[in-house]
Amino acid sequence: MIYRDKIFIKKGDITLEFCEAIVNAANSSLSGGGGVDGAIHKACGHRLSEKCGEIISKIGFLPPGEAVLTLAYDMKNVKYIIHTVGPIWCGGKNGEAQKLYNCYFNSLKLAFENKIKTIAFPAISTGVYGYPFKEAFSISIKAISDFLNKYGALNFDSQLLGQISLVYYEDYMYREALKELEAV
Repeated sequence: MIYRDKIFIKKGDITLEFCEAIVNAANSSLSGGGGVDGAIHKACGHRLSEKCGEIISKIGFLPPGEAVLTLAYDMKNVKYIIHTVGPIWCGGKNGEAQKLYNCYFNSLKLAFENKIKTIAFPAISTGVYGYPFKEAFSISIKAISDFLNKYGALNFDSQLLGQISLVYYEDYMYREALKELEAV
């Protein structure tokens, strides 16, 4: 079952979203980089980099598909950042689909465990990591739907996520996502 009433497709800058948590398409060192990762680190200020450094000093690196939670620090419109590392596209032969699926599913699980009800995702792995957008979008919808189906017995209004936004900076991604969501 696809929960169209819970999934919102938006065009814009994810750092400007008003929600409890945004997801960062992070690198495995959580060091901030380009694209979404760099924009989030810049918006959150130096305390985010310090906290990410503390996390990495304990775990070594964040593997693709896993997720960790931090505060959003200097961001006024968001309380938390969920950092997840997407896979680098290598033609689809190295478990990329499962790792990308895990990015979405594990981020939602972390949000659920922390009673976060509104969350926004970027297009994980579709930038410099090269994941084809259409395939990545399909995986995101499957992971979100599987999560909601697994935890769907819970009351949506009191416990489970109330709104999941997929926020696309690029026009073509936004248009394609709208078209693809209608098709499923």
